[in-house]
Amino acid sequence: MCVTCGCSDDAEGRITNLQTGEMTHNYHHSHTLPDGTVITHSHDPEHEASQIHAKIHGTTISLEQEILGKNNLLAAQNRGWFKGRNILALNLMSSPGAGKTTLLTRTINDLKQQLSITVIEGDQETINDAEKIKATGCKVVQVNTGTGCHLDAAMIDRALQQLNPPLNSVLMIENVGNLVCPALFDLGEAAKVVILSVTEGEDKPIKYPHMFRASEIMILTKIDLLPYVQFDVQRCLEYALQVNPHMQIFQVSATTGAGLDIWYKWLREKVG
Repeated sequence: MCVTCGCSDDAEGRITNLQTGEMTHNYHHSHTLPDGTVITHSHDPEHEASQIHAKIHGTTISLEQEILGKNNLLAAQNRGWFKGRNILALNLMSSPGAGKTTLLTRTINDLKQQLSITVIEGDQETINDAEKIKATGCKVVQVNTGTGCHLDAAMIDRALQQLNPPLNSVLMIENVGNLVCPALFDLGEAAKVVILSVTEGEDKPIKYPHMFRASEIMILTKIDLLPYVQFDVQRCLEYALQVNPHMQIFQVSATTGAGLDIWYKWLREKVG
């Protein structure tokens, strides 16, 4: 049981390589330090659970700090790996059904002649969304977190070993649908991108302020549905900027293509 967010030990997850069909369970993993040293770790979920159970009654706060501290160390290593290969890694986050996968597939199809894009797809179960990404011709690896409610830096490290994104490319990390826990866990990304749809309600930025405060970009999706839903765009933008005055906001429709040119321009500029 993860004290930080309530995830169970099954959050170690499974990684499926959509290109080879290979599935791995992730109790063993390795990562490469900036000097080239490869470090391998083993995880015994029952042992780790017993350790947490023994500590939870007296040291919940310190254990939470330990979990996040370990994650942040691995995230820093991931970030160094990305930087050394000039890979722009983006952490896409939203509630379920906000349109992450639809936006992602549209982005890949529109930009695949201009940018090299690979994807790490995060879901609790199924490879449904990864199959949609694969259908675009994009290389994708699925991470299933089981009962886990977010991806973490160790999962990304292990997925990268399967995905092996090329130099000078874009890595899109589609996180588990959740507006709470993904904001807490640094994956080593260059930027967090929060996706909000007009079907969800304009007050989400003030209901889930940590998510919007942590994100550099907010993409307001499904704007083609505005004539059919009760959604105050101006109020939503005001709430978002109230929480994070430095946030860039794009309003798009992955169905009609409206607003996507600004999102694509930002991507191209970030890649350099």
